[in-house]
Amino acid sequence: MADIGVDKLKLMVVDDEPDNLDLLYRTFRRDFQVYKANHAFGALEILDQFGEMAVIISDQRMPEMNGTEFFSRTVERFPDTIRILLTGFTDVEDLVDAINSGQVFKYITKPWNPERLRALVEQATDTYRLVKKRTQELGRALQRESLFNAVTTAIRESLDYDSMLQKIVATIGQTFEASNCLLRPVEGDRLTRDQFSYRDPKSDVSDCFFDPSVLMEKVLETRHYQLAQDVYEGNPSHHLVVPLSYQQHLLAVLVLHQWGRDRPWQDEDIQLIAGVAEQAALALSQAKLYQRLQEKQQQIHNELEVARQIQYNLLRQTLPDIKGVKVQACCYPAREVGGDFFEVFVHPKGDLWLAVGDVSGKGVPAALFMASIISVLRRELSQEAPAEPNVVMQNLNHALSEDLISNNYFITLVLACYTPTTKELVYTNAGHIYPLLWSRQGALANNPNYLKVRSVPLGILPKWQAQSGRLVLAAGDTLLLTSDGITEAMVSNNFDSTVKTESGVDPVNRSMLNQDGLWQLLQQEQQPLSLNHLLARIQADNHVQEDDQTILSLEIL
Repeated sequence: MADIGVDKLKLMVVDDEPDNLDLLYRTFRRDFQVYKANHAFGALEILDQFGEMAVIISDQRMPEMNGTEFFSRTVERFPDTIRILLTGFTDVEDLVDAINSGQVFKYITKPWNPERLRALVEQATDTYRLVKKRTQELGRALQRESLFNAVTTAIRESLDYDSMLQKIVATIGQTFEASNCLLRPVEGDRLTRDQFSYRDPKSDVSDCFFDPSVLMEKVLETRHYQLAQDVYEGNPSHHLVVPLSYQQHLLAVLVLHQWGRDRPWQDEDIQLIAGVAEQAALALSQAKLYQRLQEKQQQIHNELEVARQIQYNLLRQTLPDIKGVKVQACCYPAREVGGDFFEVFVHPKGDLWLAVGDVSGKGVPAALFMASIISVLRRELSQEAPAEPNVVMQNLNHALSEDLISNNYFITLVLACYTPTTKELVYTNAGHIYPLLWSRQGALANNPNYLKVRSVPLGILPKWQAQSGRLVLAAGDTLLLTSDGITEAMVSNNFDSTVKTESGVDPVNRSMLNQDGLWQLLQQEQQPLSLNHLLARIQADNHVQEDDQTILSLEIL
């Protein structure tokens, strides 16, 4: 709609007296586009034909339909029209009715003063202009809000970045009744090959009736919208290209085509589309960032999966079959990779080396140190004549302490060597949990034996020193090595006692398992011992695994 005031406003005068009607017409014909009717029904026909009037001046006393009734019939269709009533001194009750039902702006008595009537009509037109301006502003604001909501809803319902782009172009195309609409993403100030389009299903015009490449390049260069118009198949066509920019970064270019429409794009339309484009650009920027984060997370996940597989392969998953002993081991990282590890190494001369360790911290840094210590440990154990466990531990600390200390990491490790011919076990402990020794017979059947020879973890001091512990194992003995992820797991104090909650079954009186709790669980396990079953019981009662969990057993048959 053109702004009010560019053309003459429309004014209608209604009076059944020809002289009055002619006088009113001549009074306002220079300043208004004046329509005249000599009765109310004729006035209604004029309104049907020519639409809303800025001002209507009507006599009150007319045959068939008075001015009050006539005004009341126009209120619903033309609420913004300003109504002025001409009446005599004796029509007080009619005036009250007119003001109530006809929404009369002012009334003036006959005979009227021409100058006073002109001033009153000038005041009425000022009021009409203001009302129309406010109505248009409110309409644009509501349209803007409605469109913003539509775009926001479309974006929120999008499953990914591409579907979001398609939703944006379709929503804007439908809202502005475009024949065709095209959206091209921008990367590095260049248009990508991707494109998303909308076509009005009611339009017969081809998608390629206009090549917007020149306008799009202009938008890339200037960062401002571009307008163009031409004629296609005898009908006018209008083209608008708008940038979608956020914080001076051009994210996409939007092209709208309208075919068969006489009126070109108006400033208010362009401003509204630009505002929507700005809103869409903000959402696109956030979606792009989210997409990149997802891609980065997926990349990290894939890399961690490779690291997990490498770490899995580092741990010897095929345990040796040695006559007279049974070895079991389980290791479950809290994340994709972890710092726990175990080692089972059979020396060519027959000795069986066992180790369980824990690198401080979790995740990738701990896993890297874990890989390093396994590599150094295997090198030490592969010697023709490996040193005593405490000397091997010294060599490990010498090889790794500088890196551990500089990065504020340390490693706890228990290392044991079992000789099957003599059944002698020699072990050393660098700050790790005490190894647990128990038996199905004798004194150890009822009481655990914690092997308590221990020194500081690796990486605490530049030089590590400690003695080795020695003992002879017997048939039926079981040596258990664990990490603190086992003993620090939160479990119920009574594994057989649970209560029902709204979310399901929840253990009563949870506390840390500790080594004594692990010993009690071992007492409840059926024979032969299964570490997988033992660990499954712990994990079933420990809903969230907070730390890596590793456990290794050596049974003397």
